[in-house]
Amino acid sequence: MNEKEAFIAWYTPAEMLTLRAWLIVAAVINFLLTGIDLLRDDALAAQITMLGTFLLLLLRLMLPNGEARRRDIGMVIAGVILACGLINLLSSPLSIFDIWLRSWMIIPAAIALLWLSSARVSQWDSGRINVGAAEAGLARNRLMLARYSRIGAHSILLHAVVLVLIPVLWIIDVAISPGNALGGALGDAFTGEHFSKILSSESFWLWLRNSLIVSIGTTIFGLVIAVPAGYAFSRWRFRGRDQAMFSFLLVQMFPGVIILVPYFLVMKSLGLLNSNLGLILAYSVTALPLCVWMLKGFFDTIPRELEEAALLDGCNQAQVFTKVVLPLSLPAVAVTALFSFLAAWNEFLLALTFNTSNDMYTLPVGLASLISSTGQAWGDFAAASLLVSLPVVFLFIVFQKFLIQGLSAGGVKG
Repeated sequence: MNEKEAFIAWYTPAEMLTLRAWLIVAAVINFLLTGIDLLRDDALAAQITMLGTFLLLLLRLMLPNGEARRRDIGMVIAGVILACGLINLLSSPLSIFDIWLRSWMIIPAAIALLWLSSARVSQWDSGRINVGAAEAGLARNRLMLARYSRIGAHSILLHAVVLVLIPVLWIIDVAISPGNALGGALGDAFTGEHFSKILSSESFWLWLRNSLIVSIGTTIFGLVIAVPAGYAFSRWRFRGRDQAMFSFLLVQMFPGVIILVPYFLVMKSLGLLNSNLGLILAYSVTALPLCVWMLKGFFDTIPRELEEAALLDGCNQAQVFTKVVLPLSLPAVAVTALFSFLAAWNEFLLALTFNTSNDMYTLPVGLASLISSTGQAWGDFAAASLLVSLPVVFLFIVFQKFLIQGLSAGGVKG
């Protein structure tokens, strides 16, 4: 290694270090986005995107490292990638989605071209900086690498958030638009007729009542069984304990549809079809294995010394559980309760099978009835979907605060 190579290996500008990571990420994302072009039956765009993906990887390999003309070749490759992205963009309808789609190729190529042509990279690649400038560059790297890392992470997270929000915004637009069309420009017209129709419907309130009864009943009944069961599996060793825990895991491996017919026969023989009690029992049994495992894992983290100290203070085993273990376990109980509630709130297949009367429909089954083979009330369906999601959002907000407070209070007071 000559003096120039040793100097370049000792100091590398933050821009080049960042490009080494960003170009790989951009290549992977563009490779995945090629599937969108194929789904849109745009073979030419898919081929250009694949070419750009290959060039992004080639650019990563050709980043400057002190060898002659690598920087110039990298700038040419970056220019070609930029041209590929612009060609795809200009040949598209120039919608917001197409701009986002092509930005994953255009922006990395533009940044690479800008950084490769900068004076800092040029001086570094040619070895025309002294030791003092390199030391200043290393100090700058510590600041800029952290900044570039934050920019890259936030950019990816922002795109992920946008991908999650797009379906929500689409549903909101359908719910507030006149008629029952799924397409149309975003926010071109506003109406509250769909919400008024749903809120004035007696069926919706029946479905809401049934869902609340079933979900709350499942949560309470499931916790009554799962909390002491999880504590027992955590604290005591008894015959069949390991086999029982293994069976809990085993039943989670099978799809829920295989228990549909046995459940139906059992419910029919017990006379629990078209009843909320039947759904509560079915949902509680279905969610019980996972709830027990979740609670057992949390009970295992609670020190046994706390229980032993409570026993020395004169508490019996029931008081130890209710006054020591249970308060410290509130975060786990809250998570388990939320899981049980949401599992019952969103379940569709069992509710559709066990309930054949409109008066006993839960919200998922009731919403599905709005979409029939003879007509699709998409506006009403979207409005009802938003109304149904409000309790879930509210629960997440409330439980998030409760979990943080319960965990911190248990850690201090324990």
